[in-house]
Amino acid sequence: MEYDIFQLQYALDTFYFLVCGALVMWMAAGFAMLEAGLVRSKNTVEILTKNVTLFAVACIMYMVVGYSIMYGGDIFLSTITGSGAVEGGEENATYAPSADFFFQVVFVATAMSIVSGAVAERMKLFAFLAFAVVMTGFIYPMEGSWTWGGNPVFGMYTLGDLGFLDFAGSGIVHMAGAAAALAGVILVGARKGKYGPNGEVNAIPGANLPLATLGTFILWLGWFGFNGGSVLATASVDSANAVAVVFMNTNLAAAGGCIGALIVAKLLFGKADLTMALNGCLAGLVAITAGPDTPSALQATIFGALGGLLVVFSITTLDKLKIDDPVGAISVHGVVGLLGLLLVPVTNDGASFSGQIIGALTIFGWVFVTSAIAFFVIKMVMGLRVSEEEEYEGADLSECGMEAYPEFAAMK
Repeated sequence: MEYDIFQLQYALDTFYFLVCGALVMWMAAGFAMLEAGLVRSKNTVEILTKNVTLFAVACIMYMVVGYSIMYGGDIFLSTITGSGAVEGGEENATYAPSADFFFQVVFVATAMSIVSGAVAERMKLFAFLAFAVVMTGFIYPMEGSWTWGGNPVFGMYTLGDLGFLDFAGSGIVHMAGAAAALAGVILVGARKGKYGPNGEVNAIPGANLPLATLGTFILWLGWFGFNGGSVLATASVDSANAVAVVFMNTNLAAAGGCIGALIVAKLLFGKADLTMALNGCLAGLVAITAGPDTPSALQATIFGALGGLLVVFSITTLDKLKIDDPVGAISVHGVVGLLGLLLVPVTNDGASFSGQIIGALTIFGWVFVTSAIAFFVIKMVMGLRVSEEEEYEGADLSECGMEAYPEFAAMK
């Protein structure tokens, strides 16, 4: 009887894990649509190519080396035979090891997707993909091994022992992706015409706001798998209740972020800025990701609203600093990712502010420095940026040889 119950629990938890992984994979479509909507039409094909290809690169690199770095073990044998350790070495887990690999690999792709939007419209396609190999195969798995993998940082200290907690990845995934994005943006430089000679900031509107809105809704949906799947189980009363709480708080945080960003945008600009509202939704989601399991519904809404408020000020501040991020990825995932980590101890006694700060500094420092080195080497070897003429004509033609909207271009 006990064996039959275990088999049922194993099947249900594995199925739940796989469905949540599929939802997170669907976030790749959300990033693609969001970024395609927020870049100019002449760069649409290239940004879509980046998003499709980076996902493929992430899957292969994480299979070849990344998963082993992060969790140890032989992924080839464990996924085929259904044996071996999963989730940092836990034995007797109630889900298949190959389901764990699938769930983890879509997180890696999410971190890399953050980079693509920040460096859009001026980075070479294959320079970006070369960085994707390094990011998904080494940089992300190393910091993941110190956090979710439970390994000491360079053999010195364990972040978990210091009171660091990150339930679903506000820091481990989102801030890490933003740190890599920041390094890339600094080295590749701003888009031509973004900043004037006297320090003025020139708006460069996206080509398709309906597409960007669709991308935001897709990400909102996918986030239920991102946070909900991090419960790691659903086939018991306790785990099912935990999943329900995480889903509820994830949704409310997004709503709070949207309203918070919209109100701030109205007060600052006098208009209801759609792009700020969209980034507010995502900021709310990032803010709750570090700890969606412990806040009340009201607290989750407030945390999301704080993320929405912060992201508007962060986007405007980075523009003043001439850090050109076409989609606001560094602000949404980096600045608000840090906020999410710092909010965890408010509702979770298992985390400490000092542990969260040390963990955040460890993640950001590692990813930023190693990413800067990788981008610099790529710049020396093959160059990071398209030529000024290619940037003017659009990366679609120079990098991909086609246009996203050829009929529209012909009409013009």
